[in-house]
Amino acid sequence: MKSGVVFAALFLSLLCRGDLGAGEAKPAWQAEWERTVEAAKKEGKLFLYLYQGDGELAAAADAFHKKYTEIAVTTVTGRGGQLGPRIMAERRAEKYLADVYIGGPTTPYSVFYRAQVLEPIRPNLILPEVLDESRWWQGKHHYIDPEGKYIFVFVGSASTGYVAYNSNLVNPAKFNSYWNFFDPAWKGKILSMDPSESGRQRIGVRILYYTPELGPEFLRRLYGEMNVTLTRDLRQSTDWLAGGKFPICLFCSGVMDAKKQGLPVDEFDTMRWKEGQAVTAGSTGSLVMLKQAPHRSAARLFTNWFLSREGQTALQKIANTPTNSLESMRVDIPKDVVAADERRVEGVKYLLSDRPEYMDMSPIYKVLTDAAARAAKK
Repeated sequence: MKSGVVFAALFLSLLCRGDLGAGEAKPAWQAEWERTVEAAKKEGKLFLYLYQGDGELAAAADAFHKKYTEIAVTTVTGRGGQLGPRIMAERRAEKYLADVYIGGPTTPYSVFYRAQVLEPIRPNLILPEVLDESRWWQGKHHYIDPEGKYIFVFVGSASTGYVAYNSNLVNPAKFNSYWNFFDPAWKGKILSMDPSESGRQRIGVRILYYTPELGPEFLRRLYGEMNVTLTRDLRQSTDWLAGGKFPICLFCSGVMDAKKQGLPVDEFDTMRWKEGQAVTAGSTGSLVMLKQAPHRSAARLFTNWFLSREGQTALQKIANTPTNSLESMRVDIPKDVVAADERRVEGVKYLLSDRPEYMDMSPIYKVLTDAAARAAKK
């Protein structure tokens, strides 16, 4: 009789403690995730402002909608120089439309961060596999802003393709350094996208400026001595390159698409040149969440999904084509879709071009202005 009482007491004790496994409480993150999913579905909408590149961001947004069909996803696309001013104009008019912006590093830093209109990212991360920094390159989350809170970098592609050439007029085998551009044969024959414009040209010129073997002197001499022609017309730049008006083009875009169409253009394999290699977010590799977002739960749900293993695997698969390359900062997803010669290599020392201390373009623009003044005197 006494043993029966003891057993009953022990049974009740185990039941209260949950040691029998019945009715175990959910982990805190899971409960929060389920609340976020339900709240996002109740909001039913999500507004994403996306850099218009090769369409990979819009395709990733579509993949999110297919998973969460209850949420209508509206995408607004354009270049950073268009979307940044547009979002700020909307906010000045008290129209808070944007939930999330994804693009290159410059607009989030120079426009949104400086205007203090961003939500910190980490408090909005829920999924353990997103929060686990060991799953990201160099074992940490990368941010562009000095506080390491607001501009999350999810792409880290080894830089290549910032210099293109006409394959009928240039032998790439004779180039193994950026300093080869100072051969007198190329004076007056180099075209460059205007580095003051948003896009790959600002990213590219920042890499050149901060690469130790190049630096300010390289830019000063290149734009001051070599009679470089500037353009802001993307299509025109590729047409001029293909037509032979200029045999070399800095920061041209659409070159590999043009090559696929049979035009005599290609990109230098700058990753094999003497100068150090760089890793960059490119034009589509950073994410920010806007303050006063109209669909905050949907924005939070999307951000977690997009940065998850599933979301980054989908993005990487969509973005890697015969004419485009992108590598996620996540290290726990398959990399076979990234061209073997364009993947980050373990043990290689890279210049991380999107560091907070590199974001201020004013010293670079001063060098370019001085170079232009030097060129004008000749």
